[in-house]
Amino acid sequence: MSAFSFTVTHRDPRTAARRGCLSTPHAVVDTPVFMPVGTAGTVKAVPHDWLEELDARILLANMYHLYLRPGHELVRALGGLHRFSGWPRALLTDSGGYQVFSHRELRRIDPAGVHFRSHIDGSSHFITPEDSIGVQQALGADIIMAFDDCTPYPATREEARGSMETTLQWARRSRAAHPAEDTQLLFGIVQGSVYPDLRAECAGRLIEIGFRGYAIGGLSVGEPKDLMYAMTGTTAALLPEDRPRYLMGVGTPEDLLEAIALGVDMFDCVLPTRNGRNGCLFTRDGRIVIKNARHAREDLPPDQECACRVCRRYSRAYLRHLYMSSEMLSATLNTFHNLYFYLDIMGQIRQSIELGAFADFKQNFLTRYHSATE
Repeated sequence: MSAFSFTVTHRDPRTAARRGCLSTPHAVVDTPVFMPVGTAGTVKAVPHDWLEELDARILLANMYHLYLRPGHELVRALGGLHRFSGWPRALLTDSGGYQVFSHRELRRIDPAGVHFRSHIDGSSHFITPEDSIGVQQALGADIIMAFDDCTPYPATREEARGSMETTLQWARRSRAAHPAEDTQLLFGIVQGSVYPDLRAECAGRLIEIGFRGYAIGGLSVGEPKDLMYAMTGTTAALLPEDRPRYLMGVGTPEDLLEAIALGVDMFDCVLPTRNGRNGCLFTRDGRIVIKNARHAREDLPPDQECACRVCRRYSRAYLRHLYMSSEMLSATLNTFHNLYFYLDIMGQIRQSIELGAFADFKQNFLTRYHSATE
């Protein structure tokens, strides 16, 4: 019997939002879920026990970066990524497709795979879909991703179709390289840029191949917000009701709410961690930039309604002092607060869906959030 299952437990009556439960061997993950990004097997600046305090059930790690350093065979020899990193709960690894996209100047794509140079030391590498799956199997994540070609924006229709066909070819090869669905869930990734018919075609052909979950890729890469939401809604509506839906690399609190309303279950983004390291804090009343002089004498927590360990103990003035002094603690405290904010909001979203009140929650949250952002 498979250790994996996904069940939709509640649906919002006024939107496509849904509440679900994704069971994995290492954790039961309640959806909608935000996955903190732990690129190299660590969420930057935050120790694992603090993440457990946040009740984070699943983290995202990066196949490309772990392949380059320390190497997947070393991780395998030391018991897999869970044991190697000391993270006991669920893990998702991406396939490396986005890193191929983001390091365009270092790579060359052909039908067999991707030739690229390491951004670390310039060494030459070649990765095929089979290699990507093999690396992710060695890492031992609960959920792994098919190798894909992330389409840039803007892209002509011909460029988008070519990228989509590459993604589909690699999806078939990824699926063939991973027959054992009882040990890891394999997700396919829908591409097609901002062309609805290409998105629909890609989704349909991926469903024919057959995956245990489906991701929406190639968005939040520079396209306007309205197009991102339109493509998210178009794609999510075509995906199987009984499989989890994952919108990759998105996003802001507004993005999460809009995408959840369109039927998305899973998210990841570097925003709460990267912004935290750069002194930007998320609150119910919008973002605050802690380096701004206005906070120098504010004897208030970042968010007076937040129950996280940072807001219970530290003032804005002190957090500004840490940031302006380039203290390492600044990144830790700011990042922890931001992750608490994201995961707490996701918990409130799940509760609102259970109560059939998500549409009202979304409107009220966004009205307040946009009222005072710096």
